[in-house]
Amino acid sequence: MKRHEAAPPRAIVAGDGVWLIDEQGRRILDAISSWWVNLFGHGQPSIRAAVVEQMQRIEHVMLAGLTHEPVVRLSERLAERTGLGHAQYASDGACANEIALKLSAHYWRNVGRPAKNRFIALAGSYHGETVGALGVTDVELFRDSYAPLLRIAATVPAPELRGLPDDAARQAAVERACAALEAYLLREAPNTAALIVEPLVQCAAGFLFHPPGYLARVRELCTRHEVHLVADEIAVGMGRTGRFSACEHAGVRPDFLCIGKGLTGGFLPLSAVLTTEQVFQAFYDDDIARAFLHSHSYTGNALACAAALATLDLLDEQRLSANRALAERLDRLFEPLHRHPRLRHARRIGMIWAWDVADAPADFARRFGVEALARGALLRPIGSTLYFMPPYVIDEPAAEHLLQATLGALRATLDDAGGARGAEQPLA
Repeated sequence: MKRHEAAPPRAIVAGDGVWLIDEQGRRILDAISSWWVNLFGHGQPSIRAAVVEQMQRIEHVMLAGLTHEPVVRLSERLAERTGLGHAQYASDGACANEIALKLSAHYWRNVGRPAKNRFIALAGSYHGETVGALGVTDVELFRDSYAPLLRIAATVPAPELRGLPDDAARQAAVERACAALEAYLLREAPNTAALIVEPLVQCAAGFLFHPPGYLARVRELCTRHEVHLVADEIAVGMGRTGRFSACEHAGVRPDFLCIGKGLTGGFLPLSAVLTTEQVFQAFYDDDIARAFLHSHSYTGNALACAAALATLDLLDEQRLSANRALAERLDRLFEPLHRHPRLRHARRIGMIWAWDVADAPADFARRFGVEALARGALLRPIGSTLYFMPPYVIDEPAAEHLLQATLGALRATLDDAGGARGAEQPLA
């Protein structure tokens, strides 16, 4: 709040594709999809039309003894896309993750194993800021202020691949992380309900990438030790990694899949937890105490479900293929950043780019964000990690604008004299 005295929030009055428009008419390229939610651009016509059409029928009805067509159709569509046939809806990522954790612990109680009520997360993980989600979040800034309120999960190392010289070194890092997880499970599986992971990319940790092979090993270890796998795909799902679900890269199916952010294309708050028939059957009972005792007023909101259905219509296999081709073209355009003398560890998967800033000043993220905004780009580095997560409709001219704004903001923030170095290999 105090920072806004020096840099007041920019008032946005309209949006047009990848652009935000402020009250002075200035256009700002939304390079982070308004915190990763806007997949197909602001004001996308077919999603907007679906919401307006639904508004003419029913805006909301509680899902307690009642239902409506959009939530049924959405559940069926998501089951078809993921192979997970049961859905519970929330409004945001933290609540979805909280639902998954509660479902897991309650499942084990219902099957007669109540001691399995603890959780594991990866070091550096971020899963949201409600009390349960904070308990499995390992980002000091978010967690420590509320630590007395939390039931803090155990953490195991994630593979750290940045700066490693070759495939052998990266594979060795994966093996060490898997060995640490296995050692923990050998001791603690009888008391552990679930492991929660951000598949392939730990965003808030500084966009740490891990390979699909690591995720496949995690799935195998969880299965062997009877521990649920919760895939938090709030940030990386909905095509962001090049496939509909990040888990598809590893060919694995989690016990709980959490999706959100882009689920409605950025129009309305909605998240979903998808799970298996086995989990569903553990709650199928006449005894209300065995039911899943979780709800909120706007669960499965009809307008949000209509937006999600329109988003799924846009995000078909043809679009995913087109996104992969677009990302390849943009990656070549961003070559000056890959070779920038102050940027390290260039990495990309799907429509996610990240670089680490060498010798960044302590206030780099704030200063860079201000300088980028002055040049017509919305960018918010995480610590000393610069990243792009643009809407899927970005084109080459807009990407060139983003590149020049980024280079200009780097010069202003780092007093960079220019130059180049050899581009580093992406981690994925």
